[in-house]
Formats: sequence, structure tokens, C-alpha cells
Amino acid sequence: MITKNIDVNTLMTSSGVRFGTSGVRGLVESMTDEVCYAYTAAFLQEVVEKSGVVDKVILGHDLRPSSPHIASVCAAAITDNGGHVVYAGALPTPTLACYAQHQRAAAIVITGSHIPFDRNGIKFYGLQGEISKADELAMQQAIVNLPDALCMQLPPADGKVEAYYIKRYVDFFGDANLTGLRVAIYQHSSVARDLLRAILVSLGVEVVTLGRTQEFVPIDTEAVRAEDVIQASNWAKEHNFDAIFSTDGDADRPLIGDELGHWMRGDMVGILCAKYLAADVVVTPVSSSSLTEQSTWFSQVVRTKIGSPYVIAAMEQTLAQKDSLIVGFEANGGFLLGRDVMRGGKKLEALATRDAVLPMLAVLAMARVQGCKVSELVASLSSRYTFSDRLQNFPKEQSSALLTLFQYDAARAQLIMAPEAGGIVSIDITDGFRVSFSSGDIVHLRPSGNAPELRCYAEADTPEHAQSLCAHCLQRVTTMFD
Repeated sequence: MITKNIDVNTLMTSSGVRFGTSGVRGLVESMTDEVCYAYTAAFLQEVVEKSGVVDKVILGHDLRPSSPHIASVCAAAITDNGGHVVYAGALPTPTLACYAQHQRAAAIVITGSHIPFDRNGIKFYGLQGEISKADELAMQQAIVNLPDALCMQLPPADGKVEAYYIKRYVDFFGDANLTGLRVAIYQHSSVARDLLRAILVSLGVEVVTLGRTQEFVPIDTEAVRAEDVIQASNWAKEHNFDAIFSTDGDADRPLIGDELGHWMRGDMVGILCAKYLAADVVVTPVSSSSLTEQSTWFSQVVRTKIGSPYVIAAMEQTLAQKDSLIVGFEANGGFLLGRDVMRGGKKLEALATRDAVLPMLAVLAMARVQGCKVSELVASLSSRYTFSDRLQNFPKEQSSALLTLFQYDAARAQLIMAPEAGGIVSIDITDGFRVSFSSGDIVHLRPSGNAPELRCYAEADTPEHAQSLCAHCLQRVTTMFD
């Protein structure tokens, strides 16, 4: 076998395939066999080998057209580096991470999550779980060997991976009295579309499946498309369900709607799930709603930069300090469980990676316990609303220049972000540029870590005002660069 040495950092620069908030991402045309093999080899060499021996690696992917081939390249790299491939097929990211944790194995997931299908990515899980920013840096600096043959035929999918994850939730929520509920699943191209149905049916839920497609649909749970807002409302009138569920492409972010077809914000879902589990400490990014603190449901709220590695790092630090139930969630709704939960003699094991299924089942169970509709759970929270949207195809260089300008010119920042919101009360640069105004409004600008996009998060006392703040801010930013 002919091999050559390759510097991952050089390859990263030349290809443009870089680490984002979770894993590496890039254009499909840039994710060549060489690039994907090199990143996988670097992961095995710099992360897995340094915490143990490369044994079995759980490998799976989402439903993007490009994902199976990239998986075949990763499989070759695993095999060449002395590992055994446990191929799981097309399954949600948390399903693969959960089984890898159970097996004390590494995992690799081929997914671009919610970004358009002309892009893709690879997520890595070491023996301790999702890789850290320090792990990313070590992989970046690695030098790896590339053989002449960079891909292989994938083995048959191992059904035990999916079965283990289904059992996890059917066992824990088996006594939650969900029988008789009617739930719609907006399937689109979510990799969880069949697995989610299997879980709900096993719990006695009547399931209606809607919107299945063979074409990839980039569902972003932080910026729900206008057509999906309208469609969910129409489906609610037609199908008379108690809730509607969906996810992003790799199903680590939930999209939950009430009986009226109104999509719930991800941070609202996170707050409700944390309350249902009786969490003591919540770790969440700075972009999540301030209702987390205002609810007074939790003894401590820890704020982080945006991205699951930062949430996980803060959870680990808090776990070392406190003997209490610690959970994390992101504004996109992905929920992380820091410690095992015991309820009714049943244990739900910790899973410190974003998960979509736990918050879905928690919302249903919470509504049943309280004897109310899902919409009433949200109504029980204070009147505080968030909204987010993004400018697509907005180069990161422009985002950086804009936020640098705002740091040195607060008056300009106020003029662009929310001139109608009163004076600036505080500025938070934990991640991007977040401004609290005297009116109580909050506007936050931040470049995406996954794609050339500028994201805007707004918070206000009405949903309409939050949406207006976001739309007008992005419109003024657009005008700046026209």
C-alpha cells in the first residue's frame, strides 16, 4: 500500500473544510476523499488512541445524498487504523452517541445537521463523548498517513444501535400514561422519521405521519421557514392532533408544535424539559431566553458561548462542583443530560450530547401530569419571547468587521440593532455582540459557526415585537453592505 504524509492544518486551509460549533463542515465538493480520510485519521490518532486503543467505532450518517459515500471513506480510515467499524446506517446523531457511550466506543456521524444539502460535515465522539475544542486543535495540528485507496464498501447496518436507543426511552417513559395521545410527525428528510414513530407507537401514542420527502429539506429549528409555520397550522386544523414533532436533519434538535400547530421555541422546550426532570442546575448559551432565570425553577443558571462543546465543558466543570441534577440545553432545543435520572424506579442514563427525543417526550408527559394542553404549558411561562433569523451567504469576514465596529462604536451599534429600543443598558460579547436595552428588549448578532451566515437573536415581551426587532436589525445590516 502506497502512503503519503499529509498535514491536516494545510488541508483544512486549502479545502475550506473547518471546525464549526460541532464537528467539521464544508461544501460537499470540498469534502474530498482525502479531506474526509485525513480528518478521520487525525481523530483516531489524536483523540481515540490517546485515551485508549482504537477498537470499535460506531459509524452512521444522515439522509443527505453525499453522506453514504463520506461514511465509506471514514470506514476505510477506521479499518486502516486498526479499528472495527460498527456501521449503524442512517440514524440520528444522539442515537449513535448513546450506543457508543454504552459500548465505551468512539463514534463518527456524517451529517451537516440543518445546513443546505450542498454542504455536509462530520461529527466526532471520543471515548468520553463529544470532542472538545482542545481535541479539535490537536486534530488540526496532526500529520496523518493517506493510502492510495481511500474508501471501502460499507458493511450491513447493525440493528442493535437503533434498538438500544428506542429501549432507552420506551423503558423510562413506559409509565408516563401517553396512551391515547395523537401526535403528528413532520417527517420531511429527518433521519429520525421512522425511529421517532417506533418510539411513540411503543408508548401507546397514535401517530400521524406528514410531509415525508426523498429530497433533503434543511430544517433549522432556530429559524423555522415561513412555509413550515403555515403548513403546521393547516395540518393542525386538518388532523386534530395533540402535538406535532419534527427535527433537523440529524435529529439532535427538536421542533415541537402544540395542538394548534404553533412551533415552540427551542429554549422554551429546554426550560420545560429541565422543569419536568426537576433539574437543579441549567447550563445554556447566552442566546437562550432570560426566562431560564426568571422562572426561578432552578438553583443556578450557567451561561456559555454558543455551541454544544461549550455547554458540555461548563456542565463538566459544574458536575465536579455540585452533587445535583445538571442539564444543558441550547436555543435550538437540543437537550443534554449531565447525570442519571431516577424516576419511579427507572433510570435514564446521562447523555451529554444534544438530543431531540427526550424533550419531546418530556413535554408530552408534563402535559399529561398537569392535565393540560401543550399550548398551556407555554402559556404558563411569563410573557417573554425570542425570535431568531439569519442572513445567508454573508461572509464571515463581513460579520467580524461589523461586530468589531460595534465594539468601538456603541452609538452605531444602537442605530443598527434597535434604535427604537431605548438606551443601551449592557453589552455582552461572550459570543458575538448582545445588547440589552432600557426598554427590556435584547438584540444579539453573531456569525454562524457552521456556514457563511449572520444570525440575529431578539427577545421582547411579545412574539410580534421580537420578530420585528430581528427583521429590522437584519434589514439595516443588509443596507450597510449593499
